[in-house]
Amino acid sequence: MSALTSAGPSFLAGLLLGLSLILAIGAQNAFVLRQGLRGEHVFAVCLVCALSDALLIAVGVTSLATVSAALPWMAPALRWGGAAFLLAYAARSLLAAFGAPERLVPEAGAAARPLRAAVGTALVLTFANPHVYLDTVVLIGTVSTRQDHPAAFGAGAVLASFLFFFALGFGARWLRPIFARARAWQILEIAIAAVMAALGLRLAFGG
Repeated sequence: MSALTSAGPSFLAGLLLGLSLILAIGAQNAFVLRQGLRGEHVFAVCLVCALSDALLIAVGVTSLATVSAALPWMAPALRWGGAAFLLAYAARSLLAAFGAPERLVPEAGAAARPLRAAVGTALVLTFANPHVYLDTVVLIGTVSTRQDHPAAFGAGAVLASFLFFFALGFGARWLRPIFARARAWQILEIAIAAVMAALGLRLAFGG
């Protein structure tokens, strides 16, 4: 019991840091939100994103020092690769917003995309996005080394991912009446583009 009590502050620190990192609109979050609004494979997509984050957090908490020593080029590669990815995603969102926003609105009775395609997209937006590695492996892994109980800290961060993704995916249904209009989707895409561009520039120039 005393061990659990002593690990509590580390667990809470991991939970709060995980939530603070994941609350910002990102590629994963935007996709989960879209799936929730469309009501397509929500559970599977949320589970894939949360488990992917859990895997990366585990790597960061247990192996960051070893990986960094073996691959000294990893940090700068993730930095510039993440910046390029985020800026490209921002451009894609802007094109979607101003190209033909009416196409963003799900059509009534339209066939859902296959489960395999939805899961595949979730995996790509996780593992092909260097910014995810910076948040989970590098940042959470680095902070965990300063905790008295790194494993509890990592568990808190993992719980944050599960709570957020499932709340976002299944809570999105309450927003469906708003997103029945093309203008709402257009505003969402513009907001995503702004956040992605800001994150990408900050990552590139170290601001």
